[in-house]
Amino acid sequence: MNKIKKGLGRGLSSLIGEAEIETNTSKLLLSEIVPNKYQPRKNFDEENLEDLSKSIKERGVIQPIIVRKSNSENSKYEIIAGERRWLAARKAGLHDIPVVVTDADDLKSLEFAIVENIQRHDLNPFEEAQGYKRLIDEFSYDQEKVSKFIGKSRSYITNSLRLLSLPSQVLKFIQEKQITAGHAKVLVGLDNAEFIANKIIEKKLSVRQAESFVKIFKRKPNLTKVSKDPNIVDIEQSISDKTGLNVLIKNNKKNKGTITFAYHDSDQLNKIIDIIKSNY
Repeated sequence: MNKIKKGLGRGLSSLIGEAEIETNTSKLLLSEIVPNKYQPRKNFDEENLEDLSKSIKERGVIQPIIVRKSNSENSKYEIIAGERRWLAARKAGLHDIPVVVTDADDLKSLEFAIVENIQRHDLNPFEEAQGYKRLIDEFSYDQEKVSKFIGKSRSYITNSLRLLSLPSQVLKFIQEKQITAGHAKVLVGLDNAEFIANKIIEKKLSVRQAESFVKIFKRKPNLTKVSKDPNIVDIEQSISDKTGLNVLIKNNKKNKGTITFAYHDSDQLNKIIDIIKSNY
């Protein structure tokens, strides 16, 4: 029996480690291979897939994919690692692909897929969190075990899983890369997460700006009195929306009063100064 040791990422190689394989690198028809049903990665970037396909047309598939015998489809082999290469090979018009065959149960198959995917920089945070959740829900892992297995801190796993509590529309924004994982962390736990997410996209806010925006938004209800003239409240809201700053207007019966802009750091102070200078 042989062992899989070379041509793999460090984490995946460590996971497979001493796994025994049935044969040396061999070839299978693409039609004999089916995707991994535990694949945590749902979206493959079409542009990157096209680039890989062109490379395969010129050089072939250099690194074999890892497969196991399918336990649901007779005479088929299920991908454990390398689905992107398999898709690109199909796109390139190949008929077969180099493989190594190993024995792996469902748990090991999911583990392989997660490790391979989290080593990719373009795996979105939502898919990564889904992979961790599947280990916990379907295979009775706890967060500590996931942390040790993946090689990430316990707090990293916890924060990753918290993203799954966000509204479906916000998760869609993450998948479409309209907001980053940093933005998403700011939104976790907010009742108005979808509203804030739309503001982040609309105003193209950085993570730091989003944090400031959320702080201001949280404080606003405490600064607005129920008895205040609704017209004044509307003006405050309008100015706040345009500047991203908390605004308080005090107006007496003679229409005299003050306008207060609240800022929480030097960046916000400079923003007020710039707005005034640019308009007056």
